[in-house]
Amino acid sequence: MAAAAGFVPARAFQRDTALMFRPAKEKEEFKVHGVLGVGLDGKDGHERVTTAPNFLLMGGSQETHGHMQESALQFNEKLAKRGKKITDLEKNEFLDLAGESGLIK
Repeated sequence: MAAAAGFVPARAFQRDTALMFRPAKEKEEFKVHGVLGVGLDGKDGHERVTTAPNFLLMGGSQETHGHMQESALQFNEKLAKRGKKITDLEKNEFLDLAGESGLIK
């Protein structure tokens, strides 16, 4: 029986489920390689996209996007003061920097 247009038979996914649902390692390593910021309040039709070291910022109103840009700038400045790359950060150190920079509240 042929699959309906746009649908993939379930058996096509069976061989890949081991990759998607692998058991967690005893001590899973935490690494952040970048931050994606998405603003959802942009209603003026303007497409805002900003790329910066460690960040990709998309969408939002002018005010929201500006806030994301400022937070990204502060994060990168604080990261540089520590003399580290984003991939060098431990989980708690990343969360602390994110909080100090306004990325999370």
